[in-house]
Amino acid sequence: MPAVDMSLERLKVYQGVNPRPDDFDEFWDKSLEEMNSIDPCPTFERAKFNSRIAEAYNLTFTSTKNARIYAKFMKPKNVEGKIPAILMFHGLSGSSSDWSSLLPYVSQGFCVAFMDARGQGGYSEDVGGVPGTTFSTPFMRGFDGKPEDLYCRDMFLDTAMLARVVMDLDYVDETRIGATGGSQGGALTLACAALVPEIKMCAPKYPYLCDYKRVWDMDLDKGAYEGIRYYLRHFDPLHEHITEFFTKLGYIDLQFLAPRIKAKVLMSTGLLDNCCPPSTQFAAYNKITSEKEMLVYPDYGHETAAGNNDIIFEFFSEL
Repeated sequence: MPAVDMSLERLKVYQGVNPRPDDFDEFWDKSLEEMNSIDPCPTFERAKFNSRIAEAYNLTFTSTKNARIYAKFMKPKNVEGKIPAILMFHGLSGSSSDWSSLLPYVSQGFCVAFMDARGQGGYSEDVGGVPGTTFSTPFMRGFDGKPEDLYCRDMFLDTAMLARVVMDLDYVDETRIGATGGSQGGALTLACAALVPEIKMCAPKYPYLCDYKRVWDMDLDKGAYEGIRYYLRHFDPLHEHITEFFTKLGYIDLQFLAPRIKAKVLMSTGLLDNCCPPSTQFAAYNKITSEKEMLVYPDYGHETAAGNNDIIFEFFSEL
């Protein structure tokens, strides 16, 4: 079969090459403690979107570093008892999709929250104030500061805060929460499920932000991963600190958060993905210990395969 990476047999056992920081668990436990100390102060303002079956709201809440985060929120007009919820996340540089894209899940009795990643294409706030370069891909933002300054650390925590806000709604069943998204949205789906073990089901598609060193080893540190090449060329051209470089990125490497996931997982990948190589995605998937399934699309790259969204829609019907 066609491939840009190792064989499928090797992918199924691949464990990643990026180094893991010794204090990784302590770092994320402390980060969650900080997040849980924050009052999110959520606000729901009716949106200008008309539907016979749904009510639409602009949701904002406070997250780490006092940033206000935005999400589209939609619920059925007539809610009876407690209902399930779906959390959605978008790809790199994008924003939450049109209101109408949330309606299929609302029609099935779900409420839906679609978050804008801070400082990207939507309305969520990036409060700034980080040392060092902010030129290239967001995962390098804050790299020259403490691990707590890393942009992705806060973006991952934003997903957990969104889950907390939605799960606290009196008409939401906190035991029936799902999460989904593609590329960066797939990464945020994994982050959310890892940081909020109450998440019941998640469906990440071709997730980003996994196994950074593998991307570099494959000479694919371009496009979505160009921050690696840019930083090394400008700030460590002799690779005198290469191990320290990848170890620091390990704090925001989702393969190391993956063992925390308790949710039922349905992941999708294309074997021709030369943006987020399949091996990087399998590095995370292979560390998930909960119930899981990988949908493999041999002829697809970094894109949603035909019929995949329908499979995911039916997957969440279990909620």
